[in-house]
Amino acid sequence: MTLNHPIFTRWPARHADRIQLFSLPTPNGVKVGIMLEETGLAYEPHRVDITANEHHDPAFLALNPNGKIPAIYDPNGPSGLPLGLFESGAILIYLADKSRQFLSTDPHTRYETIQWVMWQMGGVGPMFGQVGFFNKFAGKAYLDKRPLARYVTESARLLDVLDKRLADRSWVMGSDYSIADISLLGWVRNLIGFYEARELVGFDRFLHVRRWFDCGLERPAVQRGLLVTAAD
Repeated sequence: MTLNHPIFTRWPARHADRIQLFSLPTPNGVKVGIMLEETGLAYEPHRVDITANEHHDPAFLALNPNGKIPAIYDPNGPSGLPLGLFESGAILIYLADKSRQFLSTDPHTRYETIQWVMWQMGGVGPMFGQVGFFNKFAGKAYLDKRPLARYVTESARLLDVLDKRLADRSWVMGSDYSIADISLLGWVRNLIGFYEARELVGFDRFLHVRRWFDCGLERPAVQRGLLVTAAD
């Protein structure tokens, strides 16, 4: 099988019959690595180094014009036709449908699960990311601390929403682990780890989130997925 997409001029495929993953172990990037490890779908990872601006390479932009990781290229997409896809939430839904795992076929449960993925995409990701910017990166030097305070407050509120959701269930959707959980694990991990905001948001008071998070990190596929496309 020959893959003719421009992305492969920069990142050649050694296993052209597999799903091709273009990513980095960011909170959004690890979602897809975890999902691929959880489902057992055959894939080939390619590291896209955003610190070297590789996500602005014309070959990558041909796959994702928005210039963000992760992105995938499935040579065996719907109806057997190749499919390139970006946006981590969309990729999770696609891989769930392809593997028939981690997203219920019952319409009510399916849409409720997607609802929580959208909640992560629209709320948790942007807010936690801003905490990281203002607490650890360039925003740390800003004399005005009101932006940091705003994003810390909102991140704590979102954690409280998740904590209440998990009060009487093992996973976001109940007893079944799903793409809703996969979408969130990397973001919570970054917030309290890499972003150094555990105390800022008062993470330890969210007992149900802590229990859920620890259970998630114990999953072997999660442990493997967190390392996909990591530096050697």
